[in-house]
Amino acid sequence: MSKRRRKAPLPKEPVRCEIETLSHDGRGIARADGKTQFVDGALPGETVMAKMVGSRSRFDELRTLEVLESAPERRQPPCEFADLCGGCSLQHMSPDAQIQFKENTLREHFAHFGGIEPEQWVEPMRSPDSLGYRRKARLGVRYVKARESVLVGFREKRNSFLTDIDQCLVLDPRIGERIEPLRALLHDMQAYNRIPQVEVACGYDAAAMVFRNMDDLVPEDYEKLIRFGQEHELHIYLQPKGPDTVHRIWPESPGRDQERLSYRMDEFDLTMQFHPMDFTQVNAGINQDMVHRAVEWLDVQPGERVLDLFCGLGNFTLPLARKGGQVVGVEGDDAMVVRGRENARLNNLDNVEFFGADLHGDFTGQGWAKEGFDKILIDPPRSGAEEICKYLTAFGANRIVYVSCNPATLARDAGVMVRNGYRLVRAGVMDMFPHTTHVESIALFERDTN
Repeated sequence: MSKRRRKAPLPKEPVRCEIETLSHDGRGIARADGKTQFVDGALPGETVMAKMVGSRSRFDELRTLEVLESAPERRQPPCEFADLCGGCSLQHMSPDAQIQFKENTLREHFAHFGGIEPEQWVEPMRSPDSLGYRRKARLGVRYVKARESVLVGFREKRNSFLTDIDQCLVLDPRIGERIEPLRALLHDMQAYNRIPQVEVACGYDAAAMVFRNMDDLVPEDYEKLIRFGQEHELHIYLQPKGPDTVHRIWPESPGRDQERLSYRMDEFDLTMQFHPMDFTQVNAGINQDMVHRAVEWLDVQPGERVLDLFCGLGNFTLPLARKGGQVVGVEGDDAMVVRGRENARLNNLDNVEFFGADLHGDFTGQGWAKEGFDKILIDPPRSGAEEICKYLTAFGANRIVYVSCNPATLARDAGVMVRNGYRLVRAGVMDMFPHTTHVESIALFERDTN
C-alpha cells in the first residue's frame, strides 16, 4: 500500500494580489501564474497583501492582511469581528456596492442558467437599517478547555471554529447585545459543555432563546436560565431532543399552544403568531416591503382564486386573503399548515384554506387544485421548484409571482416557465440579509397570449 502523499506546506510570506472582480460568494478574484486566487476581504480594483489559507490544483484561497490600494467602495466595517466572523462577509463594502453586487449576481444567473432577461428590472428593495435587522439565527456554543471559557456566536469564515465575540451588531439588539452575558451564563452552568447551540427568534414585543440541552438539567441550571430570562426580558425554551421537544420554561404558559411570538403586518391589519422554531423571514422591514410588492404585483380581484405554494405560516397567504377572492395556502410541513390555520382564525379570515401536500411531485390532481387558479405565488426553498414549474400551466393562472432565496434556482425555474408559456415581466433583488452575499429576489411572470 502506497503512503498518502503529504500536502506541501502553505507559503508563510504574504502574497501581493491584484483584484479583478468578485466571486458570487463575495471573495475578490485575482490570478497568478495561470491560477485563480480567491481572496477574502478584497474588492475589485484593489491591490492587497494576503495570506495563503488554502490551496487546490486549480485555485488558491487567501485572506486579506493589508490593503495597498483601496477601491472607492471600501468602507470600515462597523463590527470589530467582521474580518473573522462568518456571519457577515461584505461589511467592508459600501451598501450601494453591496446591492449592486447582488443585482449583478441575479443578472448573471438569468443569463447563464435561464438564457433570459426580464422585460423590466425594478429598483432594488433596500433595508432601512443594515444593523440590528436579523431576528432569527442559530448561535453555536463551544467550551474551549485551553481557555476555560465558553464561546457563543457564528463560525469563523471557512472553518468550523466559533468566532470569539461578545456582541453581534446585525442581530436584533435584544439578542446581539446579550452575547457576553449569555456566555457568562453558560460558563456558570454545570451543563457548560453540553449545550451545543442556542436558537434565537425575535417577535414584535418579545424575543426568545432556545437552548439545546443534550442532558437533563440540574435544578440549579434550570433556575439560572429562568433568572436570565427574567433579568433580560427574554422567553426561555429548552430542547432536550428533536424539534418537537422544544418547550418554554419562562414565562410559564398554560400549554404548548400559548408558546408563541408574533409580528404585525399593519398594512393588512394582521397579527402573525409563530413558534420560535418556525421559519419566518429574517428581516422584518424587508418582509413588510416584500409582501406589499408581491400583493401589488398579483393584483388580486374579488372572485379570483389564488394559490400560495410553500406558504409557511401564511406570511403571503393572509395578506392576499385581505384583498378578497379565495386563497389556498399549501405547505409540505404539517406543523406550518397548523400554524397557518391558527393565524387565519386569529385574524378572522374565512376566505382562506391551508392544506398539506408533497410539493416535490405532481399535485394537480388534489381536490383543492382541480378548480384551477387565477393567480399564483410561489416561495420555495433554496432548491427551487423546477418540477412544479413544469406543470403550473395546468392551473391556468394568468399571473405568477416567484419569491426566491437562490438566484441560480430562480433563473433555472424562470427558464422552465418561459418555455411553458409565460413571460418574465419584472424582476429585482431585495436586501433581506445586508452585509452578506445572500441574494433574495422577486419576479413576476404573465401568461404569454401571443
